[in-house]
Amino acid sequence: MAYFIKNVVFATGLTEHTIRYYEKCGLLVNISRNKNGVRVFTDDDIFWIEIIKCLKNTGMKIEDIKSIVDLSLEGDHTCEERKNILLQHRKNILEQIEDLYKNLNKLDLKIAWYDDKENSCK
Repeated sequence: MAYFIKNVVFATGLTEHTIRYYEKCGLLVNISRNKNGVRVFTDDDIFWIEIIKCLKNTGMKIEDIKSIVDLSLEGDHTCEERKNILLQHRKNILEQIEDLYKNLNKLDLKIAWYDDKENSCK
């Protein structure tokens, strides 16, 4: 199916500016244009945008996402390398989650301290 940028904005929740920026950075490649020069996106393009969005939302840098895109363009012989990048990123996310849980527990302890203090002041 073919989509114009406004459809992609609606489907992905990104702004037109962000989508154009991703194309300019080389994260979105081979975006077709119609005879009037208007971008025409495919389901595959939207799939890539969702992957880029996921990676970006989980803290991956644009340069690292670009590496994955570039490797993908090189062909299937880079699958293992791409997988390793994603596995390392996954490991980083799990470490971040662990740190967040530790910090959440500290906040809970502090909140409990305030609750105890309020109860003792009554």
